[in-house]
Parts: sequence; structure tokens; C-alpha cells
Amino acid sequence: MRIAIAGGGPGGLYFAALMKQLDPSHEITVWERNAPDDTFGFGVVFSDETLGGIGNADTVIHDQMARRFARWTDIDIDVDGHTFTVGGQGFAAMSRKDLLRLLQQRVADLGVRVHYETEAPDADELRASHDLVVAADGVNSPIRTKYADTFAPALDHRPNKYIWLGTDLVFEAFQFFVKQTEWGTMQIHGYPYSATGSTFIVEMHEDVWRRAGFDATEGQSLPPGASDQHAVEKIKAIFADELAGHEVLTNNSKWLNFTTVRNQRWHDRNVVLLGDAAHTAHFSIGSGTKLAMEDALALAACLHERPTLVDALEAYEIERKPVVESTQRAAQASLEWFENIGMYAGQEPAQFCFNLLTRSRRITFENLKERDPEFAHRIESAFAESAGAREAVPAMFQPVDIGPLRLKNRVIVSPMDMYSATDGMPDDFHLVHLGSKALGGAGLVMTEMVCVSPEGRITPGCTGLWNDEQRDAYRRVTDFVHSRTTGKIGVQLGHSGRKGSTRLMWDGMDRPLPGDNWEVIGPSALAYGQGCHLPREADRTDLDKVVADFVAAAVRAVAAGFDLVEVHAAHGYLLSSFLSPVANKRTDEYGGSLTNRLRFPLEVFDAVRAAVPHQIPVTVRISATDWVPDGNTEHDAVEIARAFVEHGAAAVDVSSGQVTSEEQPAYGRSYQTPFADRIRQLVAAPAGVKVIAVGAISSYDDVNSILLAGRADLCALGRTHLYDPQWTLHAAAEQDYRGEGAGWPIQFRAGSRKPPTSRTDKIPPRLALLRQQADQHVHLRWTPR
Repeated sequence: MRIAIAGGGPGGLYFAALMKQLDPSHEITVWERNAPDDTFGFGVVFSDETLGGIGNADTVIHDQMARRFARWTDIDIDVDGHTFTVGGQGFAAMSRKDLLRLLQQRVADLGVRVHYETEAPDADELRASHDLVVAADGVNSPIRTKYADTFAPALDHRPNKYIWLGTDLVFEAFQFFVKQTEWGTMQIHGYPYSATGSTFIVEMHEDVWRRAGFDATEGQSLPPGASDQHAVEKIKAIFADELAGHEVLTNNSKWLNFTTVRNQRWHDRNVVLLGDAAHTAHFSIGSGTKLAMEDALALAACLHERPTLVDALEAYEIERKPVVESTQRAAQASLEWFENIGMYAGQEPAQFCFNLLTRSRRITFENLKERDPEFAHRIESAFAESAGAREAVPAMFQPVDIGPLRLKNRVIVSPMDMYSATDGMPDDFHLVHLGSKALGGAGLVMTEMVCVSPEGRITPGCTGLWNDEQRDAYRRVTDFVHSRTTGKIGVQLGHSGRKGSTRLMWDGMDRPLPGDNWEVIGPSALAYGQGCHLPREADRTDLDKVVADFVAAAVRAVAAGFDLVEVHAAHGYLLSSFLSPVANKRTDEYGGSLTNRLRFPLEVFDAVRAAVPHQIPVTVRISATDWVPDGNTEHDAVEIARAFVEHGAAAVDVSSGQVTSEEQPAYGRSYQTPFADRIRQLVAAPAGVKVIAVGAISSYDDVNSILLAGRADLCALGRTHLYDPQWTLHAAAEQDYRGEGAGWPIQFRAGSRKPPTSRTDKIPPRLALLRQQADQHVHLRWTPR
């Protein structure tokens, strides 16, 4: 093959070296705009997985890299003078300049032609004269830009400012310095890369950056290779204690905003993207060099294994894109955490430390417990102390108060519509459904949305509390929970609004009933989506009736024996649609500004709160974002939550979306937790109000990690409890927890131990295992000789 590579960075050079080894007859040419010794940056970090791939593919490069590695296992976190160390991680880093030199020499030895200080020819010319064109030309890839219609790039420019520096202070581990300054929170990401130097990245929010005066050079145009000396001198002064008299090193060091690069397609006929041209991931979670070299490995392998170029490039994209997208999701969570780091200034140092470590959701409490048990115990003990508990037990089994209501643990069975009632009447199905979840150990079991009127139902199968017969039927359920379990039970009250009069979920969710429709109302005459009911705009008479219906239902809920009442103001139902600017287009005092859009939901909440005795908490569920342009965002959610807290909400249950059929949610593990986190830090925790996280939380490890990091006070799980009604009790067994937070019903107690599994007669190599354990170091520091 004739192969043209635009870009002589690590990814492009490594790909050239691999292809030349696979077939020396390949004619490979590389164009690099910079000189061979024009190396920007300082160190690069590799994972064990990447190094394993490099070792298998090119032992020469691997061995040369290994001789230069700085290796360590620790992460040090300094939070305003409080220092924490967590071990067992495993890192390897080296000088970027050394890596490039190795790769430059390797391709030269293999006969690859490299044109330094030379721009690559026009991409049309290259693809006409070569079998394959590899665009390894960086974040601002001219080739990607030229064929943007095909690759469909999306560039996400982030608000934080960062500057890439070095220092002759050789860190012994991965180092985070987090410092509260007079201008706001600043942080340093640092790590060693040799016996003489460390990478030293300073990052802060743009607002902090401006307040600190770093914008003094914003309008200046620095020549290529020059560094921002004003910034360097200021950084040396601010971080004088952390630098301990050592120098700050520069290398084309200027303030930057990180750009996340994504592409819908990675190849077009004989042109393929590699490295930063295809994708970027924030430096706090991944190395661009690492990802680029992994791309090179995969691309070379696919070209070698597949019969045609088309097959090979398709296989490369299929293999790498999901891996990169997973990394980018973690990196997105990490970069957003650092963008909002100022929110956590009030956290206790130990909780802040754990929060930082688990920011991307890739590292969890169980990960850390396995790697560094002593550190994990320290975090669990700090949480117990903050909760006023007597002993350090799994966080999910620490008791918690929602207003005057004490729960034995922090697990909630989330409201889930069952669509199984007749004329709003709960029956034996609901008794078994809710009763079994309470027997399963959850601290609080929530009903589905219980409708406050017949016309407030979502479907004909929804339950209600608009008459006394329904009240008495629910009393059977609450009596069972209270007499047979130590859990509590809450009711969620709601009105369907424009999403009402629809079919049962399994007959077509959100589709109008085929015959017996009832009239639906909304804040405006706007349908939820195409083919949905067109609601009538609610007038004053309608609003007064809704308030009265909520009050009557709340009074019946108290009489029915519920321990908690939740007002449903989420998921596009009536109160939620008043809150959302995409559903509420009113021009009266109930529409327009957020203050106006809040007016009616708060009227309902106030009326419910007044009707419910003070010993029963009233909570609210909100949608923290509408997931559509011009809809509510996480910033609006903070103000919505603040308003409900000021009106007496004992907890805020933070969900998202379902306000319009046009939504585009960013699904993923625990994907709604960041919304709960923001509300907790900015509104709820300072007011002593609890926050409930919900949404794709499926493991006890996730629950404990969320709680220990202070992102929420409780976790609500829905589908997980449908899969396993005894999920909470099983989580206790998995964690060897026995206590009041997870007491087994006496009838089930014989099953409280995990069932035995199959035996094996295999004799393990015990002495070899002992030697392996002796060789493992939880805390390995980089101490060059």
C-alpha cells in the first residue's frame, strides 16, 4: 500500500512503525508541520492495558519506553492543607519529548519517510495518489475540516481555563492540589514523568481566572513557541507553598479552553481519522497520546486482518468508537466536575477527596476498597461521623431523617406506574407489589403516581385518591408495611395534565385512548408530541379545582396511613408542564419568567403542605432538565428546587426529562445524579433538606459511592427492584452487613445467607499466591535514584 500520514505525533508515527513491520513493502510517508524537536507539553501517562497492547505489537518500542518510565500507584490530594493518599492505582509516565524521539528513530530505522517542517499536501491530492490517507493532524485537523460534511464533527468548547506547565519538583505520585483563593477555587493536576521533572497543569473556572487577573494577556498575540510569562509569575506566587521553591517550566505554555472533539464518522473511502482528529478526552481522565496510540494499534491490526480497505476501516471504527465514546463519557463527567469544583468548597476534606476520586463514575467505592482498604475505611468512618452514627457501616445502611421521618436506611423504591387499577382502585396486585418491596428491606417504598382526580389519570389503569374507597384500599397496603416490616411507605400525588387519557404502557405509551377519552388540560394548548392530545389551556376554575383535588387527596393519604407525601412536579405532568418553558406559553401571571412558571406548582405545594400534619414530611419530585433547547436546564433546576425548599419541602427528588417527546437525554450509568449533586450543594444541604438521586442507579456500589461523595442523601431505584424485590437485603448480604438497617423478616431469615455455589477440587498454588501478595504494593511512590 501507499500510505500518506498527515501528522507526525505519537499516533501517526506509531501507526507508521506498526504498518512497516507488518509489511516492509508498504510505502509510507509522513508530513509533520513542526521540527523534530518541537515538542509541546511535558509528560504522557499510560495505563497498563495500553502498555500491554504496545508490548504485544512492538517489543522494541515497548522496551525502550519501559526503561524511561516513572512508575507509581498513589494519588495524593491536598485540599487546603489537608492531605490524603490513596494507593493501588498503577501509573506509568514518560517525557513526551523522549517518546517522540523513540518513535522518530523507530520509523527512521524501518524506512518510513518523514517530512518535518512541512505541511501535508492537499487532501484531495493525497487521496488520489495514495491507497490510504491517515488524518493524524490534531484537534484542528485540516483534513477533518475539509471533509466535514462526511465526518460530521462536533466541537464542544468548555469554559474552564487551563495552562500546561512543568516543574523541576519531582512529585512522588499523581498530585492534586485544590486551593481556595481570594478569587475562587484553583486546582493543579500534576504527575512525575522522569527523574528530573513533573507535569504541572493549572485549571480554574473562567470567572475565577478573570477575577485573579490572568486575563491581562487575553488580547495579546504571543509568537509561536512563546509562553505567557505574566501567568507563570502569578502562578508561582499563588502556589509558592506547593512548589516549595522549585521552578515552573514552560513550553509554549498559554491559557487554553479544552475542546471535546467528536465525529459521527471516522472514515470516508480511503481517508481515516486517528487520535485528536477523531476524538479528544479531557486531560483529567485520559491521555490524548494514549488514545492515539491505541487507535494506531487497532487501525494497523484491522488493515492486516481484513481482506479489503473498506472492510478494514469499517472494522476499525466499529472497534474503537465505542471504547472512545465510553472514555469520553467518563471524561465529560470529570471535566464538568472540575468546572463546578467551587460547589464543593464547603465539603469536609475527606468527603471532598472521595468526591474528586469518583468524579467520572469509573472509580467507585468498591474499586478503592479493593485497592486501598485503609483509605476506604477512613472514608466510611468519616461518613459515619458526619451522620452521627455509632459505627462505620456501608453508607446505604446508615439511618437518615427526611424532616421528622426517620428511615432505617437510604434506599428508596422509586415510584413506578403499574397501570393495573380499575377505576383508580388499588387491589391485591398493589398490596403484593408494594408489600414485597417493603419486605425486601428498602427504607422507604413509594407508590406509583396516585392521581388526584379521574381526569388527572395518565391511563385508565392508574390508581387514585379521589374517593374514600381508594383511601381504604390503600390503608390495607400501609397497614401491611407497618405491621410486617420496619420500612416506611410514601405516596406520590400527581395530575397527568396534557399527558393524560392515554393507553396502558404496553399498549402504546403516550398514545391517546382509542375511544373513551377524557378532556385533558395543560398550561397552554400545546400537545406533548406528534399524535398526542391537544390540551385545553387551564383557566382559573380549572386551577382552583386542581388545588382542591390535591388537598383532598393529601388528606386521604394521611388517613390512609402514609408516612410521607410527595408532590409530583416532574416528567411533563401538569405541575411539571407549568414549570417548563417548552410547555408553558401563557402570558398571564402563570407564564413567562421562571418566577411566574413556579407560581401554580407552589400554590399546589403550599396547599398540600398546609393540609398535611407537620409530623409527616412533604417532598417534591422535579425534572432537572428538559433535555431540549430552550427548555429548563440544571441551572433552572437549582432555582426551582430553591423555591420548593423555601416553601417547606423536606426533600427534593431529582429526576429529569419526559416533558416533551422531542427530548434527547444523555443516558448512562447514574446519569441524573449530577443534577441531584448540584441541587444538594447549592440549595438543599445548606438548608438541611435532603436530596434524592434517581436514574440508572443499579448496584449497591453505585449507591454507596453517591452517598459517600455527598452527591445525594438517598438513592431511589426502580427497575432494579422489579428485577429483585429483595435487592436491599441481598445488598446487605453481599457486603456482610447485619444490622438494623437491613433486618430480615423473621419468616425470611433462613435465607439471609448467600446460597452455596458449586465446589471445586482444584488445589490453588498457595505458595505462589503468597509470593504474589508479597510483591503487590498498595503504596508505590516514584523515587528516582
